Amino acid sequence: MALLCADKTPDQILFGNGLSHQRTPSTRDGWLLYALKRAREIDLTFPRVTPHALRHTTASLAVSAGTNVKALQRMLDHASAAMTLDVYADLFDDDLDSVAVARDQARMISSVGKRGT
Repeated sequence: MALLCADKTPDQILFGNGLSHQRTPSTRDGWLLYALKRAREIDLTFPRVTPHALRHTTASLAVSAGTNVKALQRMLDHASAAMTLDVYADLFDDDLDSVAVARDQARMISSVGKRGT
C-alpha cells in the first residue's frame, strides 16, 4: 500500500492518476467482461459479476475487517459515513460473534484481581 501512496498527496485519489476516478469497465468489451469470460472457460458455474457487485462486496468486506468508515466513505465518494454504512455495509453473522467475544473479554479483564466475581 505504501507504494501506491508514495507519489500521492493526501487529497489525491489512491488509484489511477490521483486526480480522476478510474473508468467503470465497459459492459460490452471491457477488462471485466474479458476476465469473466476467462473464468467461465475454467468453471462453467462461475457467477455473473457486475462492477456494482464488486463495489458492494469491497465495501462490505472492508467494514467487516474494521476499516475506518470515514476513509471508506471517501473512497466510495459518499456524502456521509452513515450513507456508506446504510447502503453498502452488510452485517456478517460472524460480526455478531465478534461482539459477544469482545464483550466477554472486556468483562473478564475488568474482573481480574477482584474477589468474588
